[in-house]
Amino acid sequence: MDDATATTTYDAIVIGSGQGGGPLSSALARSGRRTALIEREHVGGTCINEGCTPTKTMVASARVAYLARRGADYGVHTGPITVDLVRVRQRTRDIVASFRGGSERHIEETNGLDLLRAAARFTGPKTLELRLPNGQTRPIGADLIVINTGARPSAARVPGIADVPTLTSTTIMELDALPEHLLVLGGGYIGLEFGQMFRRFGSRVTIIHHGAQLLSREDADVAGAVADILRQDGVEVLLRAETLRAERTESNGIRLTVRTPDGERALDGSHLLVALGRTPNTDDLGADAAGIQLDKHGYIVANDRLETSAPGIYALGDVKGGPAFTHISYDDFRILRANLIDGGSASIAGRIVPYTVFIDPQLGRVGLSEREAREQGLAIKVAKLPMTSVARALEVDETRGFMKALVDARDGQIVGAAVLGIEGGEIMSMLELAMMGHLPYTTLRDAVFAHPTLAESLNNLFATLDD
Repeated sequence: MDDATATTTYDAIVIGSGQGGGPLSSALARSGRRTALIEREHVGGTCINEGCTPTKTMVASARVAYLARRGADYGVHTGPITVDLVRVRQRTRDIVASFRGGSERHIEETNGLDLLRAAARFTGPKTLELRLPNGQTRPIGADLIVINTGARPSAARVPGIADVPTLTSTTIMELDALPEHLLVLGGGYIGLEFGQMFRRFGSRVTIIHHGAQLLSREDADVAGAVADILRQDGVEVLLRAETLRAERTESNGIRLTVRTPDGERALDGSHLLVALGRTPNTDDLGADAAGIQLDKHGYIVANDRLETSAPGIYALGDVKGGPAFTHISYDDFRILRANLIDGGSASIAGRIVPYTVFIDPQLGRVGLSEREAREQGLAIKVAKLPMTSVARALEVDETRGFMKALVDARDGQIVGAAVLGIEGGEIMSMLELAMMGHLPYTTLRDAVFAHPTLAESLNNLFATLDD
């Protein structure tokens, strides 16, 4: 690539080294294709660097603080609890660096794969312009191009917010001192995880959400129970709250004026986290030049085989919209590997989508919600069991939440579940396995699980359908 004006041609190009793009680029190279992996920032994408890995590491630290404060409940006296946020941050950085380093080494050791540190923009259907860190540009091309550029935190559209300091889900993890009062705009997964986390670290926390319930995708009973848990932890939760304006206070803090069902309120905080969803990284991709169709939100439109409107160009992960989870991005990789390398015809149609919200206790979800099932006109039976009826939860004094499973009334198949409780994600995964294996609920109702485990609660959960 000595001649900066000559187009370097590869067999395949992958834009973005996230949890789908990274392994796909390696797989393409191992299949004999000369492959370029373009990354403008950090290898590993959002998950390793700004999402799953660092946030769940911090959630673990917050849970330790929570349990330490509860020590007396178990007959253990620990004394005053303090949180060293610098140490929490360093622990998080160390784990991120370890994961990122492993990904980088794997890429660098793959024959036929070039890692190019640059930003990429389409100049035509099969060509890209690379913008290198030194400001230079170089052309590059391939007949096969895969886009894995992901998404970033969305900005807030609130009058005056440009004049106050704000935090995102990325920058909040770089704080070296606890906020005195953290204001959180948004009642989705990100806002709730950080809100509860910083409350447990010792901050006062207020969550401001415009909707009638938190977690808009969930059933009302699930969202209501989540709100109750947060309030029990000392988080102030404001629903149906419209943020009218933001401004600095005389003490250099932040004031939000919000309209609530109880009237207008002024909320004064020391820090403001904006957690209002994600925006796809397509605004500087040059999609038009390649003939790539975007939807009204800027997401790449792709079919069930992850093909875009431009022949030979595919999209995977968050940039194509749909469920924005790492495991979905990785499954997208497996689908493209099957189709592009193994000559298969894999599709995302009908795949089961599980996820876990890492509040504490966790919310594990898979398949349909009750609302979705009823909207589809399915005849369902609902099994529900409070965690106060789970022996293991009682023994460890973690009884908040409930289990809920939806069963097709015709054949007894499980079509969805929500597990809000201790290790909710793990119990949800057991239900997902049953769904994958097409086991009727009676198999779990009558199974012999070890006692005392959380798993055996599935006996009692599905026994409620026989009452």
